[in-house]
Amino acid sequence: MSTVIIAQARMTSTRLPGKVLKPVLGKPLLTYFIERLRRVTLADQVLIATTINASDETIVDWCRTLGVAFTRGAEYDVLSRYYDAAVVTGADTIVRVTSDCPLIDPALVDDCIRFFHENASRFDYISNSQEKSYPLGMSVEVFSFRSLQEAYAEGTAEADREHVTPFLYMHPERYRIGRLGSPRNLSEYRLTLDTPEDLELITRIIEALYPLKPEFNLADIVELLTMHNDWPRINAHVRQKKYGQ
Repeated sequence: MSTVIIAQARMTSTRLPGKVLKPVLGKPLLTYFIERLRRVTLADQVLIATTINASDETIVDWCRTLGVAFTRGAEYDVLSRYYDAAVVTGADTIVRVTSDCPLIDPALVDDCIRFFHENASRFDYISNSQEKSYPLGMSVEVFSFRSLQEAYAEGTAEADREHVTPFLYMHPERYRIGRLGSPRNLSEYRLTLDTPEDLELITRIIEALYPLKPEFNLADIVELLTMHNDWPRINAHVRQKKYGQ
């Protein structure tokens, strides 16, 4: 059984163009993202699913430089990008983590993969973002190739194609949905990368933690934000777009 982390990435973000390659401490945020995903112990491979747009040649060049596997597809049919990537890698289990989560905690990804595998007879799809108890920016989804294949073949709505998994979690009568929640409600924190304000907060977190502890985790981030309780206000006003993660 092969478990593959597939992360979508593109340069044409509407609110913060080129966000995934914004530099912090001299390194693109996508590098921090991959560093963290490579510490996930229960995944066999990490792959970037980018687009065929000329603007995403920079992401392809970055992948080649760092030795990161990649595939390319239609910009807005992200579901097809995931399906093609899963076929190419022979994935039996797909882990979806978006590239606007550069602070993702590898242990949390492992927890989600472990939960899915240990409950394979109970769930077709699991997520830690359905209960809204983890910060935005820590979202993980895990699902079977069979479920992805069905979504790819039958999902025709724009949201299905652009956001990959609505076809699964919007049909609980068909798919068995598992939800993981945080022991402590941390939904007040916004750790995702979508706006200049998000970039400012993420930059402060990396600059404070990475030089001392490159493998910092979610608990370290929360401790830092508790010490600097004015920092979360930097992007507290930002509203997440529908279906966005």
